[in-house]
Amino acid sequence: MSVSSIRPVAPWYPWFKAGVFALLACNAAIYLVSGTPSESLDAAAWLALLASFELETGFGGRFGTGRAVAALHATRLAAAAALIAALAGYVHDKAWLDAANVGLWIAVVAQLEFAVRRPAAVMRHRAWFAAAAATLYSGLGAVVLAWLWQGDWFDAYDAGLWLIAFAAIELDMLQFTRRNDRASSVAPEPG
Repeated sequence: MSVSSIRPVAPWYPWFKAGVFALLACNAAIYLVSGTPSESLDAAAWLALLASFELETGFGGRFGTGRAVAALHATRLAAAAALIAALAGYVHDKAWLDAANVGLWIAVVAQLEFAVRRPAAVMRHRAWFAAAAATLYSGLGAVVLAWLWQGDWFDAYDAGLWLIAFAAIELDMLQFTRRNDRASSVAPEPG
């Protein structure tokens, strides 16, 4: 299957994703300059995770094999360790909403990681994965609403932007799992 046969939902979709990524990079820079150590670590780790998932799922499989995929998985492992450290920092600081947010996102990433590594299993159990994703994203939406209620506008804006970014990743994952499912079900042609 050629890369050109995998098209985004709309012609503006790649520009939309690039804009969201740029806004998230700006937010991360703000947290790095003016946030707590936990916020800085949290923001940098999530940006690394977003980039690694985008590279693996959003470019028609160009980064999904060999050394590239090993490097992407190593990046995600390092980012996950950083997130656990940020989570510990939030708990230490009694920043419970931040801690809940990171915990929910870690569960989202675990589900995405499973989907990247086992796309056939995801396709077989689509309803279960969809229900789990809906539950996690609902929890994250509740966190956004809680920050709004508390008047933490920047945290709410940043969290809402992350929801948009990961919704785009979920769309890419849907294409990725369908592409891998089709590729595994088609027998190779004799050479």
